[in-house]
Amino acid sequence: MTRASSSPALAQTDQRLPLHARVKDDLIRRVRANEWGSTTPLPPESALAEEYGISVGTLRRVLAELAAEGLLERHQGRGTYVRRATFQHSLFRFFRMHGGTGQTPGSRILARNTQDAPAEVAKALNVEESSPVLHLHRLRLWDDTPFLVEDIWLPLPQFQPIANIALDELGSLLYPEYESRIGLIIGSATEELSVTQAPGEQAALLNCQAGDPLVRINRIARTHTGDVAEYRESYGLASSFRYQVEIN
Repeated sequence: MTRASSSPALAQTDQRLPLHARVKDDLIRRVRANEWGSTTPLPPESALAEEYGISVGTLRRVLAELAAEGLLERHQGRGTYVRRATFQHSLFRFFRMHGGTGQTPGSRILARNTQDAPAEVAKALNVEESSPVLHLHRLRLWDDTPFLVEDIWLPLPQFQPIANIALDELGSLLYPEYESRIGLIIGSATEELSVTQAPGEQAALLNCQAGDPLVRINRIARTHTGDVAEYRESYGLASSFRYQVEIN
């Protein structure tokens, strides 16, 4: 059995748990508190082991478990980092658009407003119906060609900084903006696909006919704590849609 640690860093952890579990709980707490930024590695293993009063071997076991659970990323020669889920290509993999590897699609916010949350949005965000939410209406483009129309809802007052800044200050990718402006990290998301018909406004934005089939992608994005941070509806032309999966 691993010896007990008198480290002050573990003072708030459950003393009944094994030492490695207490260290793991405290590291999870620190990750959720955004102690380490997107470009800041965790302290070296030797420093963390000393801080917690444990062996380097025990510390490595804890880091390996957190990496296996998707909370951390370990890079040989570079250190250990909090995992940032990468979503910039998740929607785009469904559509036959062209772009170089790593290319980020363009983004144009067409409207931004505060509104009372509709029932579907309130349910997705886990807020009361008619609670105030921030709404972004956005167009995504490859080489100036529209391919996605998005409606994005964010809970208030948490996302008030996004409501206050000039639209031209928002980058093409919103999740880095959430992190830099309000310290919120998106760690996971759930997506659901369905097919619908294009209403007039969306048809005009996507250069198609009203009533043409569209693929609708509903996304609920969550933080590392599992709290819902964003609800998004994205619409793309069904004629450009593709789906490919390998089954072994």
